[in-house]
Amino acid sequence: MSDVAFWGQGNEPALQPFRHALRAEWERRGYEFVERAEPNAACVFNFIDPDDPKPFRRRQRSTYVIAVHHLADRPDDVLRAEYPMLVRALANIAMLVVPGDACYFVTPEQGFYSVPDPGDPEAWVRALFDRIEPLATSRLVIDNHFETDLEPDLWDGDEQTEALFHAGRRLDALGLLPAPFPLEDLVTQDDMRWIKLMYGIGGLSYGNLSARKDDRRFWMSASGVDKSNLREVGRDILMVTDYDRPNERMVLSVPPGVEPRRASVDAIEHWMIYREHPQVGAIVHVHAWIPGVEATEFNFPCGTAELATAVAEIIRRAPEPGRAIVGLKNHGLTITGPSLDDIFGRIEPVIETQIPMTA
Repeated sequence: MSDVAFWGQGNEPALQPFRHALRAEWERRGYEFVERAEPNAACVFNFIDPDDPKPFRRRQRSTYVIAVHHLADRPDDVLRAEYPMLVRALANIAMLVVPGDACYFVTPEQGFYSVPDPGDPEAWVRALFDRIEPLATSRLVIDNHFETDLEPDLWDGDEQTEALFHAGRRLDALGLLPAPFPLEDLVTQDDMRWIKLMYGIGGLSYGNLSARKDDRRFWMSASGVDKSNLREVGRDILMVTDYDRPNERMVLSVPPGVEPRRASVDAIEHWMIYREHPQVGAIVHVHAWIPGVEATEFNFPCGTAELATAVAEIIRRAPEPGRAIVGLKNHGLTITGPSLDDIFGRIEPVIETQIPMTA
């Protein structure tokens, strides 16, 4: 099995029973615990000092890092208190342990949920393992391979890119493009460069849109751009042409002479949906909610094959896959439609900005 390790401080007396029970549970489930956290370990629990959270410098994206710290009392606003910890620790998820109350999780997508403390450390860590293990073992598909072979008549866009521009404006008008925690305000320039390298993002920029070009290609909003002003081909909007499965990367077609941005990390999810459902002409992902929708079981990280597969499976079961709405647990929605106008016409009257958070 994969290696798991502890790193950082984590020497607070109140946290020791939890720490010991956590290690024992992962070992009981078949994971090998290493005494020293190697940068290429599969999963690292980084016990941080909340006053000075030190990041664990992994050597590969596949290492899943959990920033852990302890407080005696729950903050009034857990998300606002813990989100900076998550970013400054360069972690995949933040875990606030409040003994006698709950373990609170905060995700990069602003997911926020908790697992209550039942008063038994062993029962508590069993429940936590069941939530963490599927996330820690998921596979990122966020690398891009760029080919400068986009047809010249598409260098300035087409009807689909114009539709994406107007759809981005509609997202902004609905208040669905929040960025309350700019990365540049929370991390150093060196850490910002590391974040871009490891995660392929240019900043916090929620939501994404895509529109089918033909039977094998689709336009998609880029990562880290202003979704309310999608204009430049190769920078704001990218042509996704394929999925290079052996190298787990998306293939993109761009104009020559352009330094391209990366496609949104959800490109693998959109690719799966377009390939399976020819009737889908557009896809919108937002950090919002519509009551009553079927949702994924786990809050898999964005850009993972597991999240893409979970969404694709729900769409496959939908009565009308070409016009489906799927909930992403503690995260948001993925909506399919024959066009972007069709999608917005369906969601604008019923969409809610508050996402329900559950363990």
